[in-house]
Amino acid sequence: MWELDLLLVPFLEARYDALDVADQERYRVLLANEDQDLFTWLMRRDWPADNDLRRIVMMIVEHAETTDRDRHKAL
Repeated sequence: MWELDLLLVPFLEARYDALDVADQERYRVLLANEDQDLFTWLMRRDWPADNDLRRIVMMIVEHAETTDRDRHKAL
């Protein structure tokens, strides 16, 4: 799903290497989920029941919101 790429790829490029090993694993586990679930979580319509997945989803959402806010400030 293209919309997911707009959130997942920038997080991967900007933050993945700096994550600890446990969070990197959470990211990989997250990607194994269905696109519809990922979309629901990343659009903040619902959160994963699993605390580990919720943690990484929240990190991705925060990154997207912060990056977007910073980009608009520069305009």
